[in-house]
Amino acid sequence: MNKARVITDFEKLNSDLQEQIKLVYPEGYSQHLIKFQNKDNQTVSALRFETNEKIYLVRMSVAMALQLIEDDDDFDDEGYLKEEIKSNYEDEHAEVDYLSENDNYDE
Repeated sequence: MNKARVITDFEKLNSDLQEQIKLVYPEGYSQHLIKFQNKDNQTVSALRFETNEKIYLVRMSVAMALQLIEDDDDFDDEGYLKEEIKSNYEDEHAEVDYLSENDNYDE
């Protein structure tokens, strides 16, 4: 089955997807960005996140990825998802089976 590919911005994702992305990338996003050509043949960098139905390519530059982590209270000063927050999100999203399909997810 071919999954739909969605190119979007982090801020446009619902809070559940944002939390799930944080679980898959608890050490930040910048080192996991991929590059691809968009429909206008421009090079775009994005964070890849896969669900059962879709593959999200969340547009962000390295600078934007670093800024998202810096501005997010869920991450500590070192840029890591806080253990208490991680535990809460793991409990909240325990029934989400596709998280383990993401290469970076650590159960």
